[in-house]
Amino acid sequence: MEARQSLRLMLLFFSIALVLLFTWVNLPSPLPDTAELLDCDASSPWCASSKNRFQPKQRQQPPTTDLKKNPKPRPRRHSHVFDTPQHPLDPLTIQELNHVRTLLLSHPLFANRAPYALHSVVLEEPDKPSVLAWRKGDPIPRKASVVARLAGESHLLIVDLDSGHVTSQGAAPLSGYPMMTIEDMTSATLAPLADPEFNRTVLARGVDLADLACLPISGGWYGPAEESRRLIKVQCYSSKDTANFYMRPIEGLTVLLDLDTKRVVEITDKGRDIPIPKAGDTDYRFSQFDKNQQAYRIINPISIEQPKGPSFTVEDEHLVKWANWEFHAKPDPRAGVIISQARVRDPESGELRDVMYKGFTSELFVPYMDPTDAWYFKTYMDAGEYGFGLQAMPLDPLNDCPRNAYFMDGVFAAGDGKPYVRSDMVCIYESYAGDIGWRHSECPITGMEIREVRPKVTLVVRMAASVANYDYIVDWEFQADGLIRVKVGLSGILMVKGSPYSNINDVPGREELHGTFLSENVIGVIHDHYVTFHLDMDVDGTDNSFVNVNIQKQETSPGESPRRSFLKAVRKVAKTEKDAQVKLKLYDPSEFHVVNSNKKTRVGNPVGYKVVPAGTAASLLALDDPPQKRAAFTNNQIWVTPYNRTEQWAGGLFTYQSQGEDTLAVWSNRDRPIENKDIVLWYTLGFHHIPCQEDFPIMPTVSASFDLKPVNFFESNPILRIPPNAEKDLPVCQPAASA
Repeated sequence: MEARQSLRLMLLFFSIALVLLFTWVNLPSPLPDTAELLDCDASSPWCASSKNRFQPKQRQQPPTTDLKKNPKPRPRRHSHVFDTPQHPLDPLTIQELNHVRTLLLSHPLFANRAPYALHSVVLEEPDKPSVLAWRKGDPIPRKASVVARLAGESHLLIVDLDSGHVTSQGAAPLSGYPMMTIEDMTSATLAPLADPEFNRTVLARGVDLADLACLPISGGWYGPAEESRRLIKVQCYSSKDTANFYMRPIEGLTVLLDLDTKRVVEITDKGRDIPIPKAGDTDYRFSQFDKNQQAYRIINPISIEQPKGPSFTVEDEHLVKWANWEFHAKPDPRAGVIISQARVRDPESGELRDVMYKGFTSELFVPYMDPTDAWYFKTYMDAGEYGFGLQAMPLDPLNDCPRNAYFMDGVFAAGDGKPYVRSDMVCIYESYAGDIGWRHSECPITGMEIREVRPKVTLVVRMAASVANYDYIVDWEFQADGLIRVKVGLSGILMVKGSPYSNINDVPGREELHGTFLSENVIGVIHDHYVTFHLDMDVDGTDNSFVNVNIQKQETSPGESPRRSFLKAVRKVAKTEKDAQVKLKLYDPSEFHVVNSNKKTRVGNPVGYKVVPAGTAASLLALDDPPQKRAAFTNNQIWVTPYNRTEQWAGGLFTYQSQGEDTLAVWSNRDRPIENKDIVLWYTLGFHHIPCQEDFPIMPTVSASFDLKPVNFFESNPILRIPPNAEKDLPVCQPAASA
């Protein structure tokens, strides 16, 4: 009897391992060698057939709309096997990643064949002056920046792909560990199943091991006891009768795991009296809705058609040209997507003028507001711990991105250094939502019959990351008037807490829930989201200054005017970094300009761009709270630092279990000069989220944004001369017959 029980548990363990490995964790298997790519197994979930994916072909232009030939457009399939870099900022190719791996494995550091992991293999970008001076046809130097772990130590390496040399980049940061690999996350969810005590605990909670779904949860840093080894916490759920296992937590069960040895350090179970929430009404998949119910079609399908095709092109896979804009876009395993060398064409001179050298998501901080044992450590850094780009999933045509979208793949390195392709990770498309670029109509009293209106069409670069339960949508939206809007959307599934209560009226009067009842035995825990952007502004050149244009009330003198007060703008140029540490204040408003004082308009104004905040939130955590010390970059909404190529990640290069000594706040407190320098603007967009029942079982998207807007950059309205729409320019679609 005991032998059969043991055999059953072993079979369950292996079945769970397979399900987790290939379904929940979504681990990309490394690409095979080039010779194998052309004979790819079509049944593999990570390798499309050689017929449609690995045949080399050009993919420079977005598809045109032909509803007869292409009624349901899909992303263009493109082989990356033979990709070669065409620009100094192009990401590493499959061939280059394979070459990096070969060079590393022949290096003395790897000679003893000890287990290793490559936590990051990305392009080591050339020096900024070299990139700015580069012209098409010039040589393209190629180096890789590598973060590796061997024998429990982290190494920063530079691999010169031209010479074959591998050099150390210097000492690792004082604390912290590199971003986890996908393999780290996968193995962490499987490791507890090798512990008999864990299996007994799960069964005692009424969950069959075959229904178990587990998540790897970064634990932050809370003192010396957590130093000298990589630790991770694992919490689990029941997936019985639903794909939305997040709504069925095994509350209070937490496994502390050594991430390097995969050994269980501690098992805590403080939720034995808390039932597993029911599976009913938790599934969100359209295919699972009651087939007898009519589809909830409350709006007719809508599509924007472009009979002449899109107005943008993508050259050499990464150079985007649209309207008066030109920029370089690439996927990145940590940042998600990086926009570089954004330039806009001046309507007067025809010159392409610099706006931004580099912009990307630097870090995300997501603290949950529950100090109890199973929750206090949930203070995620989604980019530096999990990899914002690593968590990006393929975008869904016609739903994530409209018809005529161009799709861009990510080519990344797995933990063993072998390359793999993250298909359709980024999409680029033109958007028209009925917005107005500019308008004016004269009223009848003037006697002038004037009605001038221009539509607003924009270009969007989009990526979406599914960081376990939460989905983030990041849009870089370019407008023809020179404005760049950066928008973040939050959707996906709440991280919920199991409760012994099924109704708020059952809760004793003074018991703190730390959230909102969403359903029976389910509490949505209060939490925040902060998304910090690195914006290397180069407004008409590299030497810029930051100006706080403070809006102040001025009272009039007696007898000066019938008015008692008015507003005036007081400009203050930031001399050093501390001058540019900004907390937004509704009753002490300012505009925040990045100007080039060396370039003036014809009437003498310095050319510039300004950051325009929209709705946002600020962290209210105590400054000495360990999570806030690690996320001190959220202490202000705006920072300005001098350009330093080593200062890219607001939470530090090694964020995992870091103690906060290598953050944007630390750099800024050095108080370096920033006037008339090459400067970087940092902006943090924030959300407070008090969950509500409308967030169950999946959340409608909520968005926030900020703008980078030209201010005295152009001599006049840059879209003054664009023509209005005319009937002859637009397609006439035959509507469906009326009922």
